[in-house]
Amino acid sequence: MPTATTIDRDEVARFSALAGKWWDPGGPMAPLHRLNPVRLGYIKAQICAHFDGPEAGQHRDPRDGHALEGLRILDIGCGAGLVCEPLARMGAGVTGIDPSDENIAVAGHHAAESGLSIDYRATTAEALIGEIEPCDVVLALEVVEHVADVRLFIESAAALVRPGGLVIASTINRTFKALAFAIIGAEYVLRWLPRGTHSYDKLVTPAELGGAFRAAGLTRRDETGVVYVPIADRWQLSDDADVNYMMVAGKPVAPAA
Repeated sequence: MPTATTIDRDEVARFSALAGKWWDPGGPMAPLHRLNPVRLGYIKAQICAHFDGPEAGQHRDPRDGHALEGLRILDIGCGAGLVCEPLARMGAGVTGIDPSDENIAVAGHHAAESGLSIDYRATTAEALIGEIEPCDVVLALEVVEHVADVRLFIESAAALVRPGGLVIASTINRTFKALAFAIIGAEYVLRWLPRGTHSYDKLVTPAELGGAFRAAGLTRRDETGVVYVPIADRWQLSDDADVNYMMVAGKPVAPAA
């Protein structure tokens, strides 16, 4: 088990302070609430496409409300459960982990009020290795730009997904455009996010994330940009990955002996 840590204590403290406001769609997590539909749609489509057909031994239709039935999904850096709960409603067995005790407490309370059974744990990816069976899908959404060691974090995520499974990440590119829109615009001008939420030097480029995936033995399968459309007040998938993007990688199945 790794002896180093992916935890940035300042980042954990920053998000812990917001724990009670995660589920307020008009609060400091409003951007995540707006981003959730496009993230979930992409995640669902990628999972259904991957775990579908004769090799998978099942058929999954992304239009089916329970398309994720029977799959085990781990959400690393789950916050208060904004992604965990919809995945559980789609039929998945969901584990959500976050280093913040406050976030996990809010997540567990909200899930109980919603009648959902979700395995929430206040822990880190590297500490979870060996504690649970590897999952079908591991998610790292808006997380890699907040960890202390991206390579170690992706290595830990890879250890937590089973052979034949997927790792899906969502993050912010390190470009001047991202600095202008995701940090200066979103935090200082529009005040969508609390100031200091993101640090430019911790943002991760697609090349760097792809390199971390390869180093962890994962194979990149798909990548998409995500852009905000002001006139429609919504997010959508795009070829433009200059600011926000999502990347999917698969863990190869070991060849038969």
